[in-house]
Amino acid sequence: MPSGRRGRVPVGSSLLEAARQLGVEIESICGGRLTCGKCRIQVENGQFPKHGILSADAHLSSAAADEQTLLLKIGSPECRLACTAQVQDDLLIFVPEESRAHKQIIRKSATERVIEIDPAVRQVYVVVDEAELGEHRGDWGRLQAALTDQWQLTNLTIDLPVLRRLQSALRQGNWQITVTLWQEQEVIDVQPGYAEGAYGVAVDIGSTTVAGHLCDLRTGAILATESAMNPQVRYGEDLMSRVSYAIQHTDGTEKMHQAILETLNRLIAKIAKEAGVRPQTIYEAVFVGNTTMTHLLLNINPVELGGAPFALANREAMDLKARDLGLRISPSANIHILPAEAGHVGADNVGVLIAEAPYQQDEIILLVDVGTNAEIVLGNREWLYSASSPTGPAFEGAQISYGMRAAPGAIERVRIDPATQIARFRVIGEGRWSDEWLADGAEQPAYRAAGICGSGIIEAVAEMFLAGILLPDGRFNPENQGDRLLWRGRTGAYILAAGDQTGSGDPILVTQEDVRNIQLAKAALYAGAKLLLNRAGISAVDRITLAGAFGSYIDPKYAMILGLIPDCDLAKVVAVGNAAGDGARIALLNRQKRIEAQEVARWIRYIETAVDPEFQNEFVGAIHLPHATDAFPHLTGLLPEKGEKSGGRGRERRRPRLG
Repeated sequence: MPSGRRGRVPVGSSLLEAARQLGVEIESICGGRLTCGKCRIQVENGQFPKHGILSADAHLSSAAADEQTLLLKIGSPECRLACTAQVQDDLLIFVPEESRAHKQIIRKSATERVIEIDPAVRQVYVVVDEAELGEHRGDWGRLQAALTDQWQLTNLTIDLPVLRRLQSALRQGNWQITVTLWQEQEVIDVQPGYAEGAYGVAVDIGSTTVAGHLCDLRTGAILATESAMNPQVRYGEDLMSRVSYAIQHTDGTEKMHQAILETLNRLIAKIAKEAGVRPQTIYEAVFVGNTTMTHLLLNINPVELGGAPFALANREAMDLKARDLGLRISPSANIHILPAEAGHVGADNVGVLIAEAPYQQDEIILLVDVGTNAEIVLGNREWLYSASSPTGPAFEGAQISYGMRAAPGAIERVRIDPATQIARFRVIGEGRWSDEWLADGAEQPAYRAAGICGSGIIEAVAEMFLAGILLPDGRFNPENQGDRLLWRGRTGAYILAAGDQTGSGDPILVTQEDVRNIQLAKAALYAGAKLLLNRAGISAVDRITLAGAFGSYIDPKYAMILGLIPDCDLAKVVAVGNAAGDGARIALLNRQKRIEAQEVARWIRYIETAVDPEFQNEFVGAIHLPHATDAFPHLTGLLPEKGEKSGGRGRERRRPRLG
């Protein structure tokens, strides 16, 4: 984990060898000499029904004294070193971000948006009457009077930790003080004399990745942005796996809560350092995430989300103290969590709503936030429907034989010549297409192919369909005998990258199981969208908006060829980036948008796909490429003709055998 690779290795193999055999590159500068300590890994202990294994520390060889000494020296006594630990039995291994040779490129940057700055936090400078003998108001009473007189602020309260510092701050500042206020209701900090600098963080807690933006609350400027893997992937790649983990392990919720909290604290510390900001001057944070992520953030067992009626602990927006959550910013800082819409549509989708504001549009918009769990919104200013579709982690590169996260070396773009059936591709970190860097006299590529990321597998499957390698039902075309096909009985596999194009020297394949996993994921998303169209009584939309980090890197044409989204004018299919994170930033910088978010979350009509019988019918039709029955007039001239089976050349060639 988190790559999701699995396989069998001989007993006695080092974890470093095992990882490389499975195509997982682990950092190892010293080459296994027990000096660099870069190849740290963690064993996940327990029964994992999803994988069908029992994993335990004892399933690795014992750590020798020199390994223990090095781990203590580098401050990681809870880890093992992959270069020396040997596999003895079944294991589930988590490779931390810092140990991965190919660090993931997390594409959740902020989008340029016009935001009216009206934050909940502001600072005011006041001059306070000095204490005098016989005058008994108290220092807090004197500060209240000064705030009323100089800033017309009344009915204020003061946070207890701030009250404890008030007297020393007044005297250090010679009765001149800077007061930090939240919602003009509560004093959350006092600093002697004149001071300025109030900051906030907006964080999108995704199932796979976490992205945070540090903002100046006065100007709205983004000072730093940072992303990290969500460490909870070690407990389950998708939401239901994590819910199951919480159900099956008494400490499961606490483990996942601590994992995300530690990641948030590291992420915030990193962006604060990058911006030169003291964490104590971060006075507010806004979090968005799906309902499972929100429950785990708050250390609430998500068990009720695992089955009907999918009850939330709380649907409304929440305001909490940072110290109560264990967030290492100003202890008096406010944590705002946007409201949820329903059991499986959470604050992240509400963030998308306030960022894109379909409720202010005349056009009928289909808004899709593509991820491990896809959220779908359909409507305009007159009506809105929403739904959630369990797409799973295939779009993130998981459950794909040669799948990987978006890291250098990941195939992200694919084109297949219909005549030769040979693919050319582009990998992350190398700007040229593969046929360019293999040409005579060409410079060696910065990275050769290491695997396939989400956008790459989407294009690969779509191109295989267009080239006649795949039939509309997703099966490999049995009449196709091209050189790029391998067969095991009736099961085919396609050679996407030959051995001389990969870093390992082994070919990268797209298997029948890979195609099926993509079909299942795309069918779930399409069926959810179609269910909303049916409920609204319409057959087409005016515009499709793709949100989310993954959605931003999908080519709309290939998304439609695959049948990921309904038919629409391709010119009106747009990607808007991490709209959930942008929504969190909007709510951070404009408190009125929080009220708007609460209103739209209550107004939108949620459709529960998990128990709707119509969903299953739509799902079955959506398994086909692009669909069994639905028309795609905007793809006229791009799709194979109905009944056209084979593509490529050499039908008479013998089928090579896989393996």
